[in-house]
Amino acid sequence: MKKEQHSGLRRNWIQFTILIIVNAFVGGMVGLERSIFPRFAEQQFGISSHSAILSFIVAFGISKAIANYYTGKLANLVGRKNLLVFGWILALPVPLLLMYAPSWNWVIMANVLLGIHQGLTWSSTVVMKIDLAGEKERGLAMGLNEFAGYLAVGLVAFLSGSIANRYGVTPYPFYLGIFISVVGLLLSVLLVKDTRHFVEKEKVDPEKKTLGNVFTETSFTDKTLSSITQAGLVNNLNDGMIWGLLPVLLFSLNFNALQTGMIAGIYPMVWGLAQLVTGRLSDLFKKKRLLFWGMLVQGIGILLLPFSHQFSVLMLLAVLLGLGTALVYPTFLSALAEATQPGQRAESIGVFRFWRDAGYAIGAIVSGLAADWLGVEFAILIVGLITVGSSILLQVRMPDVPEKECIDIEKVKHAILAHQKIQIIDLRSAVEFEQYHIPNAIHIAYAELKDKIKLLKKDHQVITVCGKGGGRSTLGANLLREMGYKAQWLCGGTERWQGAAG
Repeated sequence: MKKEQHSGLRRNWIQFTILIIVNAFVGGMVGLERSIFPRFAEQQFGISSHSAILSFIVAFGISKAIANYYTGKLANLVGRKNLLVFGWILALPVPLLLMYAPSWNWVIMANVLLGIHQGLTWSSTVVMKIDLAGEKERGLAMGLNEFAGYLAVGLVAFLSGSIANRYGVTPYPFYLGIFISVVGLLLSVLLVKDTRHFVEKEKVDPEKKTLGNVFTETSFTDKTLSSITQAGLVNNLNDGMIWGLLPVLLFSLNFNALQTGMIAGIYPMVWGLAQLVTGRLSDLFKKKRLLFWGMLVQGIGILLLPFSHQFSVLMLLAVLLGLGTALVYPTFLSALAEATQPGQRAESIGVFRFWRDAGYAIGAIVSGLAADWLGVEFAILIVGLITVGSSILLQVRMPDVPEKECIDIEKVKHAILAHQKIQIIDLRSAVEFEQYHIPNAIHIAYAELKDKIKLLKKDHQVITVCGKGGGRSTLGANLLREMGYKAQWLCGGTERWQGAAG
């Protein structure tokens, strides 16, 4: 008899760990170009125009954006694993095209393939981890996913810069890409399992509206979803500028390939490492607040770049940019998952990732043209102002999610009948509990709650109960939320429940 599978990181830690490793290889593929491409374009093809150099980021961003959208559309129909494997197949020729490209057009073609590969593989791992994690640990899941991916971006950017500094920009740095693409494909084929069946177990949440047109509402009309989406676009707009123009700025300051690789690499490395913390924060704190501060910190860091010329200062700014980006990246995805119905989640995330990675192309075009016309420093300032503006738009447009004071009795009864994962915790004294209690409730006196908190299941919603509601039950629910549980207190307590039953 086949064992029934449930969501939750502990229950699915083996498959989750495999997906983290796979996503590290996904990140490594894009890190390959991170620190060496402007010099590669100039030395190999004689291209010095900033907008022409950044054309490879435009090709990458557009192709990745489109792949993201269709990954979200097809995830339920085709299967997450199938899309993941197909994405890795497309990655195989990328390093070979870069090593032997006879013209810049071949480089553009390689980046089109790289963009499709990134869209298919990264989006698939995101959706699969959200499926596995369950509702209460999605922020942590996204933090771990993005940690692995962007730590690998930074490490490979540093490695490719070091190899280029010693052996030249081609072909040796691209041997890394051959290794990464082959191992990533083998891991995906042999070890990854599809997760779409987890979605079928999730119940429709009556408090979340069903989207009429997922693309339109995620992009423009739903205030929560569209606010997150514009911030995602701006986040990658500034990342596209950093990817293309930061090495140019550093070379103009006479930093060598190794120093450039260190600065270009520390930003995504901090971005990745910090998400081990910020992912969990997005489960515990208001997502709007984290998004606002993350975008604002990014904007300030970018605005300071043109005025900084010392290696140590630039390293500190790269760390600041990484921290700001780490605040928003897992929060984007966990906030989207929180605001959408299970059956529409993959498509809504696909739409978000379409616009977010279109930001690469928009950022490359805006910063490339501005750099050619006005200079690199001015182009960086424009992008910094756009990023600060995005944080202000988030603060003004995105609705605050009010804390729910209590949950109605009828809603609890409906959840019980629907076999949803809830635990009713009676916080009264043992005597009160014996006199009357809600069926299937667990007795834990409020004074003992901290000591017995491990008895509660992290993947269940906790309903705290006292006599009339609003006293011990409120204090208990607040305590449990601080400890990372999804908790509410019962409106009216046991007295109202008993009255309704009578």
